[in-house]
Amino acid sequence: MYALVEIKGKQYKAQEGDVLKVDKIDMETGATIEFDSVLMVADGDNTVVGKPYVEGAKVTAVLEDQIKGKKIMVFKFKRRKGYKRKQGHRQKYTQLLIKEIKA
Repeated sequence: MYALVEIKGKQYKAQEGDVLKVDKIDMETGATIEFDSVLMVADGDNTVVGKPYVEGAKVTAVLEDQIKGKKIMVFKFKRRKGYKRKQGHRQKYTQLLIKEIKA
């Protein structure tokens, strides 16, 4: 069984026991979160697609950890003008452990 869930404006495929890396959620480690914005639930032969969300469907997850992504270098320059700027960026993510999918 799996579900397509919308978390902070992005869509993720969630299965029980999976670990998802989503944009940072400001909560403490170990907190339980329920997402009711389920777009689709599939269980073997049966598939339910929502309009836009499936009514009564929920995905329960546990917040495991707050992590940082890989460093990205941003470099700007204008030729023949002596203008150069170098900047680094690390995106913050949250790891979610999917506990249960209720259809």
